[in-house]
Amino acid sequence: MSSDRLDRIDRNILSALSQDGRLSMAELARRVGLSKTPVLARLKRLEKTGVIRGYAAIVDRERMGEGHVAFVQVTLSDTRSAALEAFNRAVMAVPEIDQCHMIAASFDYLLKVRTKDIQTYRRVLGEKISGLPHVSHTSTFVAMETVRE
Repeated sequence: MSSDRLDRIDRNILSALSQDGRLSMAELARRVGLSKTPVLARLKRLEKTGVIRGYAAIVDRERMGEGHVAFVQVTLSDTRSAALEAFNRAVMAVPEIDQCHMIAASFDYLLKVRTKDIQTYRRVLGEKISGLPHVSHTSTFVAMETVRE
């Protein structure tokens, strides 16, 4: 389903669920101005078409001992398809890598890495990230404060 096929009510449903994924059907229907049955039908359609990919809890990463955030620019020595696929697969096995984005820039990937502290980050960088397939260079930027996530 493309975004141009979503009407105002669909967008209102998505907005409400983005703010609180645990809304009851009655409350969601009230917020979008429909009864429960058509809201449920729309919700099922949004799920079936992949517009809604899932539901998740928002976890306080600081309380989980993962309050240190670093962004890592990664440059690969090889950017042919097989090398990119090998890097992508290997990234999935590193639990400290919270996000991985292929970037159109002077480097190839941007990683968001969460650890307990800077010492743990240094270990993850040296033992895991630098050892990923085809990594030739990394640059680290440490987040001082998260304003919005």
